[in-house]
Amino acid sequence: MPRTWRVVATSSTGELGERQISADEAVGLIRPGDHVFVGSACGTPRTLVEALELRDPAPDGVVLVHSLTDRVGIGDPPRTAYRHRVFYVGGDVRALLDSGRVEYVPVSLADVPRLCRNGLLRLDVALIQVAPPDEEGMCSLGVSVDVTRDAVLAARTVIAEVNPAMPRTAGESGIPLDRIDHLVAVERPLAEYVHDPADDVAEQVSRYVARLIDDGATLQVGLGRVPNRMLSHLTNRVGLAIHSDVLTEPVVDLVESGVVTGPVVASLAMGTRRLYDLIDQNPRFAFHPVDHVCDPATIGDIPSFVSITQAFAIDLTGQVCTELLDGVVYGGVSTGPSFHRGALESPGGKAIVCLASRTPVGRAAVRGALGPEQPVAIARADVHWVITEYGTAHLFGRSTRERAISLIEIAHPDDRSALLEEATALGLVPRGQQLRSRTAYPVGEERDVRLRDDRAVVIRPTRAGDMRAMQELFFRLSPEDVHTRFFHKLSSLTDEAAHHLCSVGYEDEMAFAAVIGPAERERIVGASCYYLDPASGLADVAYMIDPDWQGAGLGSLLHGRTVEYARAHGVRGLSADVLVENAAMLRVFRRGNHGLSVTTSAGVHEVRMLFESDAR
Repeated sequence: MPRTWRVVATSSTGELGERQISADEAVGLIRPGDHVFVGSACGTPRTLVEALELRDPAPDGVVLVHSLTDRVGIGDPPRTAYRHRVFYVGGDVRALLDSGRVEYVPVSLADVPRLCRNGLLRLDVALIQVAPPDEEGMCSLGVSVDVTRDAVLAARTVIAEVNPAMPRTAGESGIPLDRIDHLVAVERPLAEYVHDPADDVAEQVSRYVARLIDDGATLQVGLGRVPNRMLSHLTNRVGLAIHSDVLTEPVVDLVESGVVTGPVVASLAMGTRRLYDLIDQNPRFAFHPVDHVCDPATIGDIPSFVSITQAFAIDLTGQVCTELLDGVVYGGVSTGPSFHRGALESPGGKAIVCLASRTPVGRAAVRGALGPEQPVAIARADVHWVITEYGTAHLFGRSTRERAISLIEIAHPDDRSALLEEATALGLVPRGQQLRSRTAYPVGEERDVRLRDDRAVVIRPTRAGDMRAMQELFFRLSPEDVHTRFFHKLSSLTDEAAHHLCSVGYEDEMAFAAVIGPAERERIVGASCYYLDPASGLADVAYMIDPDWQGAGLGSLLHGRTVEYARAHGVRGLSADVLVENAAMLRVFRRGNHGLSVTTSAGVHEVRMLFESDAR
């Protein structure tokens, strides 16, 4: 039965009345067999948890129920006298796994409040931490609303640490003092959390993620080094907003610098005092229960919503594991799938999955198939963007063959050959499929250009996954263009030929695509490629231009970009065969920044373009 709330006016920990007791007295009220909820994250009631662990003898059969916590257990190495039923396995809980006292419940955090409300989650006692009551008798849950608010409403007995260090937050963080049965006055600094510095892998992944975020986007940040490091790469954006399960320290910089100017909605805050002071009594920051913040329907109504899910493994068809890392539960289902689904419904939204190409013990994170120890958190049909330190793949609407090729291309280079063999054995790609790339996708080689008629184009290195788009370019060519490009009257571009034009090693062979449209549905309107002859030091080059994009300077821009890249990679010069009737291509070469020699025989110009050091 819900209680009738009575508002009691009071304002400090020194005026808490007859319900104020000591921490030892409070935990002495916990009976054998009780299921005890423990408040979350930086709102973990550490004084009460420590007192409970020190209770001697410990009451039998007590189960601590919690999500992410700042610290449960005592000692070093940590130990606990109780069983733990957890929805999230953070670092403190992982340290207790070997004790055999931890039970992990694989459930979305967005579903936990419902479990509280319908009685499926038994809660006898709730241990929480709040700010002192205000003049209206309301205590704020501060940095920890998440599942805590519903646990408070469901528990038989509520015991609260009242800490003046806890900020008062706007939104749905208020709990009437009358809902709290016993109060324990504490004055200790609020727990603080700062992510470990990003290593080189996380840094590169975060840069790729940041490239997908446009002005005006609303971001879900979450925990993890990648999404938090990503925030530091958004300093040139404008009009961003935050709608996230958790606010972390880097958000402060984006708010103070004017990058985040829209609403900021969250369920938790985990940072330093600097973050806590920013959100304290600040109406701009609204804190709500996790089921509201993570509701896919709510998220789907937010335009340009970007979710970022940090994963640990993905198979070649796109199934994603986010719960286990090297055989150990790490985090949990958490909020990732809910935010991911919401982003898919958002107009202009982007659902991003990011992961390192290898796990900490060196296992391939991109795998032919997930093992039985790697549960699927996000189904392959719902996966759109996947990012590793080796590049970006867009999977939505792609065939299993295209998915496998794209994912192998962003796997660790030392794993790609084995993955290609496995993909062939699984029937995902045909026999004879090749992938020549052995390095990361060279994102730094992408260029935004404008043609003479002011149309915008991106010139970027090709990927193996561009094969279908390259074939579509071929079919838009006129018969005359096909003949001047291939010297034959081809009626189609075979998969093998298209793959040869797209899959390059980025060293002795290179290809560029001129693309238009958003990244998830790019159209190739021009292409160049070269293949180096090691004996001569010259690279044979060729071009294709969409008929609708000819005559505006695209051929010259592609040629200039190709020359620039070839020079930087030690190529002596370029060579090409040009049919006599292809005067436009010859004009492009004549305008190039290089020496030029032309020999004509049997209707073909043999062109040599030597770079400056060899042209003299």
